[in-house]
Amino acid sequence: MALEIRPIRLPDDADGPDADELVQYADLLRRLDHEALGTTDLTRRPREVLRDLRPDRFTERTATGAFDGGRLVGLVEAQWELDDAETTAYVEMLGVAPERRREGIGSLLLAAAEESARAAGRPTVVLSAEHRIDAADAAGGRLRAPQGDGEIPADAPSARFALARGFALGQVYRVSAMDAGGRGDEFRRRLAAEFERSTDDYRLVAWQDRAPDELVDSLAIAHERMSTDPPAGAIAWGLEHWNAERIRDGERRSIDVGRVRLTVAAVAPDGEVAGFTELSLLPDSQAVEQWDTIVLGPHRGHRLGMRMKLANLVALAEAEPSRNRIVTWNADENEHMLAINTDLGFRPFAFESVWQRP
Repeated sequence: MALEIRPIRLPDDADGPDADELVQYADLLRRLDHEALGTTDLTRRPREVLRDLRPDRFTERTATGAFDGGRLVGLVEAQWELDDAETTAYVEMLGVAPERRREGIGSLLLAAAEESARAAGRPTVVLSAEHRIDAADAAGGRLRAPQGDGEIPADAPSARFALARGFALGQVYRVSAMDAGGRGDEFRRRLAAEFERSTDDYRLVAWQDRAPDELVDSLAIAHERMSTDPPAGAIAWGLEHWNAERIRDGERRSIDVGRVRLTVAAVAPDGEVAGFTELSLLPDSQAVEQWDTIVLGPHRGHRLGMRMKLANLVALAEAEPSRNRIVTWNADENEHMLAINTDLGFRPFAFESVWQRP
């Protein structure tokens, strides 16, 4: 039977009788995550995949599958900002079942994603792939990103695939994990010590799931800066426009799929958000994702990043002490944030390579 490349059919409900393709999609995501990261703790469940793929007012997301006789053997997921000024599309997931590789399926899927992006006025395509750190990798050649010390094996399948299709390595992220189990008292002591040494008037505000109304507008400004301030390497990361409505939409989405979000913001004396950090607690998993952390430029130099992270780790220990593994992603050239994470106990276990056609 001929291979069929087409969009994933989305059901009304993740548990409904017509959810077969969604379930296959989530199962293949799980296989690909285990291969790339050595764990499925972070894999999105069908309910979350469905919520992510449904339209919203801020981003367009497409999911395309390669089907052989009704069986999903490959997938590609892409997204872009719904802003006519933006020209970049992001291929965040591209994978083929191991037993069906080297048949050209990945090329067909990438071509389909790029065609959709071009039709939407997004000619620049950014491609990402994750690669588990393996001691055996050190023996071969290496590819280094234009900035920082991050490098990946030159013969990694994802590297060979990207290079063969005209992409260049633009940035490398470290994927790091930390064991937080039983460390609540340690985090409290360290946070108290940070406040004792501080001489500024910033205060920390913590919340679960929903931001305080009085902070939501300035929090949106900080979220928008996350798309422009962190190191970008040689990648044309686009601007994300944020407002209070987008903040509330993200909060609803997390709640809908069963995630718990813990946030700590540093608030300046004038009442504006000077920075924030987020933890996202996955449902049906003991894992926690460290999402965005930023301190806005005028407020740097006060160790606010460390204070916010410690306060959120205390909040995690109090809210769900059984959570024992936190995973974070950092650009390899982001030395300041990497230093904070290393001090807290994060250790790299994988890399994410980011590619773009020159």
